[in-house]
Amino acid sequence: MKILFMGTPTFAIPSLSKLAGRFELACVITRPDKPAGRGKKLKPPPIKEFALSKGLRVCQPTDVEELIGEINRYRPDCIVVVAFGRILPKEVLKIPPFGTINLHASLLPKYRGAAPIQRALMAGERVTGNTVMLVNERMDAGDILSQESVSIEEEDTYETLSEKLSVKGAELLLKTLELWFEGAIEPIPQEEEKATYAPPIMKEEYRVCWKADALSVRDRVRALYPNAYTTFRGERVKILGVKVVEGEGIPGEIVQPRTMKVACGRGCVEILRLVSPKGKRLTRDEFIRGYSPKKGELLK
Repeated sequence: MKILFMGTPTFAIPSLSKLAGRFELACVITRPDKPAGRGKKLKPPPIKEFALSKGLRVCQPTDVEELIGEINRYRPDCIVVVAFGRILPKEVLKIPPFGTINLHASLLPKYRGAAPIQRALMAGERVTGNTVMLVNERMDAGDILSQESVSIEEEDTYETLSEKLSVKGAELLLKTLELWFEGAIEPIPQEEEKATYAPPIMKEEYRVCWKADALSVRDRVRALYPNAYTTFRGERVKILGVKVVEGEGIPGEIVQPRTMKVACGRGCVEILRLVSPKGKRLTRDEFIRGYSPKKGELLK
């Protein structure tokens, strides 16, 4: 089987690695390089760097017409999509005889959309998973080929859960494709009435809302790791980890400086790890020694 692979971030690398060892890969299609860092130098997507290191062909179309042209050029038996980052037009879906197959990091129909891992963590879910499905014209609404549940541990963050799902998802994808090509899978339509959505994370969501209850604050920090932030003495501080504890106070108030215990809308959290205004990762004790927070000071 000749496969054309479409993906962009690090999440897609385990899947590409698995498929490259099993199938003929006609080409890897990814998004164009983007400016990054202070110098705004063009940075390639992680999947491009990995694909080139393995000697695979890489294409980076800049518009729909170019995308369709590249796919028609290779005429794959199947297109496999893992976190590509854009909805494919119906013209693309008609090309491969074995369809376009997507690995999605949720138990569909829950958490359709761009941010299923973050939204599951923000919601305090204890179980998530991966779904391999046929792509149709609607976002993450295609028939299901396979699913696998994955537990969310209390210490999981977006980073650790994403890595776990990417590795397990790659294994599920490979098994599913082999069965699909053998004709051993009957697609199952999704239950529309159970669908929920995981829209992209908005910039304002990264600021911690201290009026929320302590559990919600903890889950937001986990979900948006390592970019959840607050302000301390007018400067931005990123929060990398917190622990829920008992207590009360004005939301955002430091009620116990020696443990960085901060009041929420209900309950409190202790800040365990953070990034200083100067961009240095610090433990709680290192931050306390360097900044000497005072009881009653407010995080905003």
